[in-house]
Amino acid sequence: MTTLSVEGMTCEGCEDIVENALSEVDGVEDAEADREEGVATVEGDANTEDLVQAVDFAGYEATAE
Repeated sequence: MTTLSVEGMTCEGCEDIVENALSEVDGVEDAEADREEGVATVEGDANTEDLVQAVDFAGYEATAE
C-alpha cells in the first residue's frame, strides 16, 4: 500500500477526483482519498512518482509519505 499526503481536498467531489486520477495510473488496484485526513491510499504496484503526478495533474498537491 502507498500513502500520499494530499492538500486541497475540501469536499466529497474532491475525493472522487483524486480517486479517479489515481485509478488511471498503471498498477493501481484500488484508491481511496480522505479529505479529513488529507491522505490518499493506493493498493497495487504503481510507481509512487506516477501517483504523485496524477494527483498534481488533477489540481491537488500530493507528496509521498
